[in-house]
Amino acid sequence: MRRQNISAENELEVNLKFLTQFLIHPTKIGAIAPSNNKLCDMITDMAELDKISTVIEFGSGTGVITEKIVNKVSKDTTFFAMEINETLVEATKNRCPDATVYLSSASDAKKYLEIHGENGCDRIISSLPWSTFSDNLQDDLMETVMDVLNPGGKFLTYAYVPGLVFPSAIRFRKKLNEKFDKVSRSKIVWTNFPPAFIYYAEKT
Repeated sequence: MRRQNISAENELEVNLKFLTQFLIHPTKIGAIAPSNNKLCDMITDMAELDKISTVIEFGSGTGVITEKIVNKVSKDTTFFAMEINETLVEATKNRCPDATVYLSSASDAKKYLEIHGENGCDRIISSLPWSTFSDNLQDDLMETVMDVLNPGGKFLTYAYVPGLVFPSAIRFRKKLNEKFDKVSRSKIVWTNFPPAFIYYAEKT
């Protein structure tokens, strides 16, 4: 699978859709613009996608990370994305017409793994806005992550520097350290808007 070329005009249209969805659903989108190229490359490179058999993306947004995953996984890798916003599902499919994208909550990951004949996955790459989620929703989604991730599997997500002081962001960081034995952070991508870094957690 390879990317579809996106013109500057189409890119602007997609970004405007993203901004509109943020304004309508700020706690579900969590950012006013898609991740930039550097952050997308960093998170997909850290995931070592060429070495795994199954990967899930939580929250595809406009498909900027989906596109990177599609171009970096092996042809034999099982990959699908999950996005709860119908407009963004459409945007992802337009950008990555060969990708499998489900209009569904990440909490349904187990069901879709079974549809693909898989019991678990090796990687989860998440763009979910964890710092905007309630305590219960964070717990429910983290349980899903731990349930579907294979031993030795890795969970990658990013966080925005300005949001680190939010109580919900602090709570999420504590949950990561409680659930995973190995949790590390990438350097900050200052050119992203807002600046962001990646959490990299491994299930033992």
